[in-house]
Amino acid sequence: MAEGNGLTYAQAGVDIDAGNRLVDLIRPAVRSTRRPGADGEIGGFGGLFDLKAAGFSDPVLVAANDGVGTKIKIAIESGVHDTIGVDLVAMCVNDLVVQGAEPLFFLDYYATGKLEPEAAAAVVAGIAAGCVEAGCALLGGETAEMPGLYAKGDYDLAGFAVGAAERSRLLPRAEVRPGDLLFGLPSSGAHSNGFSLIRRIVADAGLAWDAPAPFAPGESLARALLAPTRIYVKPLLAALKRSDKILALAHITGGGFPDNLPRVLPKGLGASLDLSAFRPPPVFSWLAAQGGVLEAEMLRAFNCGIGMVVVVARDGAEEALAALHACGEAPAAIGEIVAAEDGPRVVTRGTLAL
Repeated sequence: MAEGNGLTYAQAGVDIDAGNRLVDLIRPAVRSTRRPGADGEIGGFGGLFDLKAAGFSDPVLVAANDGVGTKIKIAIESGVHDTIGVDLVAMCVNDLVVQGAEPLFFLDYYATGKLEPEAAAAVVAGIAAGCVEAGCALLGGETAEMPGLYAKGDYDLAGFAVGAAERSRLLPRAEVRPGDLLFGLPSSGAHSNGFSLIRRIVADAGLAWDAPAPFAPGESLARALLAPTRIYVKPLLAALKRSDKILALAHITGGGFPDNLPRVLPKGLGASLDLSAFRPPPVFSWLAAQGGVLEAEMLRAFNCGIGMVVVVARDGAEEALAALHACGEAPAAIGEIVAAEDGPRVVTRGTLAL
């Protein structure tokens, strides 16, 4: 081919050298996620995982994928990139543990208009930190530089997690009955749901991301709202090993209690929640007051302080609670299972202490 001053890929907006630099920057973070079954190396065309080395005898694979919604806009606009990757992992692995599965490995997809290796490396460092917290290997990922599709500085994330459970230990269990009890595990804040509403409330209030957070003294608004989603994997897996009286788990994400609790309950059953049994963290009180958000909308848009619900057999409640406490959790009794042949499957009593 004749030499000349032809147009290059970099001039079109895609910098292959920046991609290679990113791989070099994230290699130590990826290696930190090594676990039995995976060596924590990247660079090949596909990642390998050895189920036998992970200790399973009759495994069922469980897969989940998710993103972080418009929470990512706060990270982009504030320049705080080091926590959003934890959210990405959390949203996927929490969906695995509700089925009794141990997360094995994680893959990420990072898309941007122009790759900025340092910002991307901060995001991936957060992903690696989330994987370490969840006990899974960061097996690989993809970085896509797509000029013209994303505005300058924008990026988006998607995550993919695969876990495994012994066939006999899958959740939810079929023996959920009316009268079984519901316990809530505290959230770390809004997690990664409701952020389109949160951003609208912040915009209407005229607040900048570097302004002091009205509900978190000593923190900027961005840092306070970007508090990472809690990862419930290790304490719940430990509790499930200690007690078979935990019958189901529900990850409270988009749709809140009304949409997520029915997903883990048998047909004909619902949940009765006592809203006065727990106190939402200050961020929710501020959002409700600042935005004039009604209680019903709060319950559907946000977790309101309960990020995971544990369904416990009534006759084994003491054992299950002891298992949760032993694993460092502080469960709150928030309701019970009820018959729900007709009408809404989640009913409430009391009011949120907002």
